[in-house]
Amino acid sequence: MKEADFDEWQDTGELSPEDLPKPDTFTPRTEPPVSRTPVGRKAPRIDHRRSPFKAALYMVGLLMILFSTTMLPPIGVAWWFDDHSVIMPFAEALAAMLGLGLLCWLPVCRFKVDLRNRDGFIVVVAFWFLLSLLGALPFTLSDTPHMRFVDAVFETVSGLTTTGATVLSGLDNLPKAIVYYRAQLNFLGGMGIIVLAVALLPMLGVGGMQLYKAETPGPMKDEKLTPRITETAKNLWFIYVGLNVLCTLSFWAAGMSVFDAVCHSFATLALGGFSTHDASIGYFHSPTIEVVAGIFSLVAAVNFALFFLAWRSRSLKVIFRDAEFRFCMAVFGGIIAVVCAYLYWSGKFSWPEALYHGFFQSSSVITDNGLSTIGYPADWPAFVPLLLLLGSFFGGCVGSTCGGIKAIRFLLLYKQSVREARLLIRPSAQIAVKLGTHAIPDRVMQAVWGFYFLYIFSYCFFSVALAATGVDLVTAFGSVAGCLNNMGIGLGETASNYAPLNDAATWLLSLAMLIGRFEVFPLLLLFLPDFWK
Repeated sequence: MKEADFDEWQDTGELSPEDLPKPDTFTPRTEPPVSRTPVGRKAPRIDHRRSPFKAALYMVGLLMILFSTTMLPPIGVAWWFDDHSVIMPFAEALAAMLGLGLLCWLPVCRFKVDLRNRDGFIVVVAFWFLLSLLGALPFTLSDTPHMRFVDAVFETVSGLTTTGATVLSGLDNLPKAIVYYRAQLNFLGGMGIIVLAVALLPMLGVGGMQLYKAETPGPMKDEKLTPRITETAKNLWFIYVGLNVLCTLSFWAAGMSVFDAVCHSFATLALGGFSTHDASIGYFHSPTIEVVAGIFSLVAAVNFALFFLAWRSRSLKVIFRDAEFRFCMAVFGGIIAVVCAYLYWSGKFSWPEALYHGFFQSSSVITDNGLSTIGYPADWPAFVPLLLLLGSFFGGCVGSTCGGIKAIRFLLLYKQSVREARLLIRPSAQIAVKLGTHAIPDRVMQAVWGFYFLYIFSYCFFSVALAATGVDLVTAFGSVAGCLNNMGIGLGETASNYAPLNDAATWLLSLAMLIGRFEVFPLLLLFLPDFWK
């Protein structure tokens, strides 16, 4: 018996000190230890039986209570810029979210809940679906714009998933609070609302590793920057907020107003694409602003963990040594060079205009940002929108705010293809797939292949489903690519706005955006019978 166990047994006072057996011959009691709860305080009830429903209810309630506080900044913007009547939709949405959160949390608040991996996936999916519905309330309750529920949900999902697809028009004349709320949805969805919650939940005595694993994209979810997952989440959010401040100052220095600079920094660092104007970045007619937006789009496509490691080591070498970063920047550089050259040789722009228009638009689309300049993609050579639409499947680095399949998966698939070709030449050779100097486990490669198949299958399924609702093929394939990749810019009828789509197509694209944000697996798991056993 350990000495600590002996001391605990001794403190119960069941035997006198002279009757105590020797520690090495003592058999400890099987009953739970006597409670040490201070007088006057009620001990929390501990439910020793597993209850996934109770755990999910507890966590979803807490998350809804936390998210209800995000209605306060739009209320402040409405009070400062708009008529006081604009405050009411956000106040009512706050009350609805807070009420629902308390309704979920209060019945189980006395129980100690321990999350498992399965619970994390349930909570993440349930929270995102609830948030998509409740987050639409300010759009439906507001008089300007007074949106139908299906359109309001689409707009909310687009903001939270950082897609940037919109059904709204006349943004220049909308209340500032509505415009800011759209940008705030981008900001919260950028790093992931769940990751923010993981940073805050320890204050309430709730761990969040399972939520973090369910929310974090990429094939290597278990890597942590710090020993405690909450510290990891906090560090990532500090970096994210710091880059947003830097981006805001850069836009302001380039000629934007403070309001426009804040909203566009939210859209750019989150790679969300929601602008404050119908003409997007093209409204400003400023090459400087386009260059700033292009640079920060590329910054946001880098793994944020690398920024943390670079800050901790006080050196940028850790970023440039990363194999995924080098591969990602090489692909970006190649696509940007091809687009700039084609815009010049096609006669669309002069050489200086081709450089900054091509750099900004390529950076915006392939990183799945979705901000655009005037005339894109309708008036540009057809080759450029098609190339960039395919480039949006590439996305950026794992751990960034971008969508798409992610660079590391393409890199691993390329290395696996080379490995298979070499094995055809030397069938008995032992050839490992390496990322840098580290061999990649077969389990990771299997997950990458599985994800790639499901992603392409989802794209084909939603494209055919959209065509079945009566949408033409160009619009169907372009719209699904824009939504599944969380990029936002479609083709055909949705090149500039998704309002022309019918209700069935709008619901399908809302689901496609969520699947792209979840990266397929968390949502698919809920439909597997083994998951619920």
